[in-house]
Amino acid sequence: MKDLFSLQGRVALVTGGSRGIGRMIASGLLAHGAKVYISSRKAQACDQTASELSALGPCISLPADVSTVEGARGLAAALAAREPALDILVNNAGAAWGESFDTFPEKGWDKVMDLNLKSPFFLTQALHEQLKAAGRLRPAKVINVASIDGISVNPQETYSYAASKAGLIHLIKRMALRLVQDNIVVSGIAPGAFASEMNRIARDHAEETARRIPAGRIGIDEDMAGVAVYLASRAGDYVVGQTIVVDGGVTLARG
Repeated sequence: MKDLFSLQGRVALVTGGSRGIGRMIASGLLAHGAKVYISSRKAQACDQTASELSALGPCISLPADVSTVEGARGLAAALAAREPALDILVNNAGAAWGESFDTFPEKGWDKVMDLNLKSPFFLTQALHEQLKAAGRLRPAKVINVASIDGISVNPQETYSYAASKAGLIHLIKRMALRLVQDNIVVSGIAPGAFASEMNRIARDHAEETARRIPAGRIGIDEDMAGVAVYLASRAGDYVVGQTIVVDGGVTLARG
């Protein structure tokens, strides 16, 4: 049991790892022994975070824009040039767009769908060989970060975001059935309110937000790190195609 949550000797890649939920996950993986590559579109921010997280363990910056298939393949090639196998892939990079129904633009649809739904598929596809290589020894993991907004409807007019996250949750199931054949376990996390650049309401109005959460608080770093470590480690090997909700009870209250 003492090794159930260990990630010693494993290699991980976390997209959107320079801040927010991606950084929380990267920190948790590092603390449990993994070697972690983080990627984000902004190279300076990615380098800075990797430098800071290196206090926890080996953390390497691999800046990339995974919103395009070309960018995803470029990141996969950069990782493959450094590592023969990839034990853990965390598809976390994401975007949101809020605008009224009558004026919601095509660019707000395409930007969000490309990053939130297309990117996890094509980056996983591009890293398939590295994941299969890891899977020859023990189950490799693909963890996709969805959202509770893909499960229940919130009051905000975030049409493409909600649709992309709902689509991702279903994509997780479809990918899981195929990739488990290669000893690659696909799963997901659906976060609720965590302080981040994307969720500025939770970040800037934590107390007000907490009043709408049954647990009475917003999520903290350890809440996100804990579920990510569980899914990435031996403890989560038999969790196939499931998306774990981490929201303090919000979706239950929404009904």
